[in-house]
Amino acid sequence: MIIWLNGGFGAGKTTLAAELHGRLPGSLVHDPEDVGLMLWKWLPPGGDFQHLPSWRELVVATAVSLRRHHTSTLVVPMSLVRDAYRDEILGGLADAGEDVLHVFLEADAAVLRERLDARARALHPDSPGWEEGAVALGLPPLAEAVAAAGRQPAGTLLLRSDRLTPAELADAVLARVDARGPHGAGPAAGRPGPPAERLGAPPAGRA
Repeated sequence: MIIWLNGGFGAGKTTLAAELHGRLPGSLVHDPEDVGLMLWKWLPPGGDFQHLPSWRELVVATAVSLRRHHTSTLVVPMSLVRDAYRDEILGGLADAGEDVLHVFLEADAAVLRERLDARARALHPDSPGWEEGAVALGLPPLAEAVAAAGRQPAGTLLLRSDRLTPAELADAVLARVDARGPHGAGPAAGRPGPPAERLGAPPAGRA
């Protein structure tokens, strides 16, 4: 199985990937950002490498190869908030015969902004904030990442990373893994299947 952890920057994908890696013996974590950095060794660096067709093709090929030859469970933390790129990559994995569990980590914009600003200022104390620099590089703004939660395909597991701890998020993911069984259960995200499931949402009547 490939567990794809989606969501906006600052949603907690890397932290959840580490939690899952520690609880899934033999699993591997693959960060597709490394594919982008590799391409920038040969191409002029700059901007968002997700726009590169080669990046999207190589992300699929690399994930399939790692899963087939090196592990039964591959964990991939990577933001895919642009619908077309998400569908291209997840569809490519499904077409290659991979069982993909697509997880989207939701969080309020204020929480994402606080986390990312703290990260930016830890690296650059004089930084005006993360979002200004990210938008200048062509990365999706926070509002787009928040809105993307409502556009996820059937079969997606939606988790509130601003209301659940990393351990609770991992519990929810592993419960879905167990429910799918050893050979998967149903189509990957982006294919017809059950509606997206949301966990960690506030009770009715609460913001």
